[in-house]
Amino acid sequence: MKQAGLKSVAILAGLAGLISASPAHAAGIDWASVPGKEIVLFYPGQSSWEWALTADSMSGATKFKTEGKSCFDCHDGEEKGMGAHLVTGGPRTFKGGDKPGIEPTPIAGKPGSISAVVKFANDGTNLLVHLDIKDGTQPDAKMDPANATKVTVMFSKSGASDVVRGGCFAACHDDMTNMPSAAGATRTHYLAATHAKLTRQGAGDALKPDADLAKLKADGYFLEDWQAKINPGAPATTASYVVFSKRENSTVPLTAETSSAGGVTSVTLSSKLAPGGDLINFAAGTTYRFALAVHDGHTAGRFHYVSLERTLVIDSGSADFVASKK
Repeated sequence: MKQAGLKSVAILAGLAGLISASPAHAAGIDWASVPGKEIVLFYPGQSSWEWALTADSMSGATKFKTEGKSCFDCHDGEEKGMGAHLVTGGPRTFKGGDKPGIEPTPIAGKPGSISAVVKFANDGTNLLVHLDIKDGTQPDAKMDPANATKVTVMFSKSGASDVVRGGCFAACHDDMTNMPSAAGATRTHYLAATHAKLTRQGAGDALKPDADLAKLKADGYFLEDWQAKINPGAPATTASYVVFSKRENSTVPLTAETSSAGGVTSVTLSSKLAPGGDLINFAAGTTYRFALAVHDGHTAGRFHYVSLERTLVIDSGSADFVASKK
């Protein structure tokens, strides 16, 4: 009876493993055969959307506003240098002189940047993104005891200027929690066009009329976040969000697989290409934008690493990344 019981448990465990396997595993993607590109993520400090648009705060603000430049256009290749300046909280050095630091509470010993090799693929049903992240040596910030690392991929299909040119910075505002103009308020990420008025201090809580919000949402003016929560020795868990007038939990059918070896954390996130409803339904012929965020060393909120915006297409086309069918 004891042997039979153990055998039954083993069979059930095997079945459970098959049932819970993510689409990445079920699809049998050979990630070694998928071309990848390295993306450097940098520590941004208290750099908000409003800060980026203010010439006294950000040296490239005037060019950004008058010449239609994007964050990527001006700062691609500069991420390591920016992160090294920002993470210490010290002054930022430019040719024209120093500007004040934008990190009032630096984390001692935290690297200014990390890197990830990023790959996309699809299996005809699911969109999959695979990241091999070089985390470096991370101090324990003790902000989020439940999660050692959180890896987030933010997608958008909107053609709105702030999202196209600013990526995830378009959702980060000066009056969010732990930002300079928060004044003790609790606010999540939001997109500026959903609010009645944007000032240097952010947009506050006043929203546009419901009809205007409905049109913005129907036009795809929102961000979709896929997140893996990682703790050593435990299966990854997932969370998904939609950022619009605020950040809310979403119904994205998300799965994650993770592993770690040789100082590299590997993460595969997967969801349906076309989940339906108000979510992003990925299809060939459309250019999507995405950015990455990584919370390392039990950090939370704005104490993360972020990437500049990149483009993505499904199956084939011209973009930074192509999610080819495998």
